[in-house]
Amino acid sequence: MSAFDLSVRFFLQLAAVLLVCRAVSWLVTRVGQPPVVGEMIAGVLLGPSLFGYLWPEAQKAFFPAASRPILFSGAQLGLALYMFTVGLDFRFDLVRSRLRSAVAISASGILAPFALGCGIAWVLLNRGGFFPPGVTAIQAVPYLGAAMAITAFPMLARIIFERGLTGTAVGALALAAGAIDDAAAWGVLALVLASLGHDPWIAVMAIGGAGLFVLLLFTVGRWLLARIVVLAGRGPAGERLAVGWVMVWLMLAAWFTDTIRLYAVFGAFFLGAAVPRGAFAKRLVELIEPLTSSLLLPLFFIYSGLNTRFDLVNDPSLWLVTALVLAAAIVGKAGACYVAARACGESHQESMGVGSLMNARGLMELIILNIGLERGLITPTLFSILVFMAITTTLMATPMFNRVYGSSSPEGLWPAP
Repeated sequence: MSAFDLSVRFFLQLAAVLLVCRAVSWLVTRVGQPPVVGEMIAGVLLGPSLFGYLWPEAQKAFFPAASRPILFSGAQLGLALYMFTVGLDFRFDLVRSRLRSAVAISASGILAPFALGCGIAWVLLNRGGFFPPGVTAIQAVPYLGAAMAITAFPMLARIIFERGLTGTAVGALALAAGAIDDAAAWGVLALVLASLGHDPWIAVMAIGGAGLFVLLLFTVGRWLLARIVVLAGRGPAGERLAVGWVMVWLMLAAWFTDTIRLYAVFGAFFLGAAVPRGAFAKRLVELIEPLTSSLLLPLFFIYSGLNTRFDLVNDPSLWLVTALVLAAAIVGKAGACYVAARACGESHQESMGVGSLMNARGLMELIILNIGLERGLITPTLFSILVFMAITTTLMATPMFNRVYGSSSPEGLWPAP
């Protein structure tokens, strides 16, 4: 297929993706789910789990393998831009006022599901069929622990944004804990990949590079960003030039964190968090968020859905394992985060809210699962079981949250419009 044919196909694919996402998002909002959950489901519907199951030849023809790199690139761009706007809205003052709670929640949200995941991996490793031959306990156990501990950081951020929680204590705590959780999970994954490839430099790059990146960003980087903000205040021409420079730094930040195997979303998020607060930061959100959410971000969910299958879990014993994995995921993440928040003096309502939001795994989980599948750490069977867990916990997030706060915004929780 020529480059011209792929370009033509991409616009048709994008139109279909946006149409299905809008339709499914409209349907799920009727039952109280946020639109982002509809986009996640739309990805599965367009993939081999439904479209490919009912009309396999049509699905392969519409989404040929040659077009996947284009979809992936668009998805990555949309995700980076969106997470940058989430960083722009992140309020450090709310985290500072509850720093003890944020650290305790993040630690609990990592350690409890990680320990449960390690235990499950140890049991499944001896059963066979879940890990390929040659995968050792040193590789399988921490990998599954990391997969259980990860949070759907981009999806959590979008749910928080759509519910108007970005500027609240609940939203700030969940975002802070989710960011730390995912960074730790990716660090563990880097160690596992280093063990698999017998290359310790992978782990050094991920962990050391992340620390250096954050240090430079919030010192030298903030000074440079402050100069850009001054440029933006010099009229429309200055603002256009400032936005252009911000885009350069955004792409470099995403590239660097991708290069060190920590994933592009973290570079984008922390760059947004480093931008000085004020009129220019608000203007960036106004310029970037609507187009990104409506056009590019759905590609992220669709691309992941194209790699998802549910027809492999076709045995009662496998469904029993699936139920065990799901129960461990909920207790380890939502339960542990709730207990940690309560122990730090947070109210029952806020603790339940944070636990509900942290319980979502979403497509960050699918990313780490795809890496494990591609690198030969897990079998397609275990991959499918973990995908089911990821989608189920994500679907639970909003109903669990609504059970605590109600479907409408309680007074004092949502920021004023």
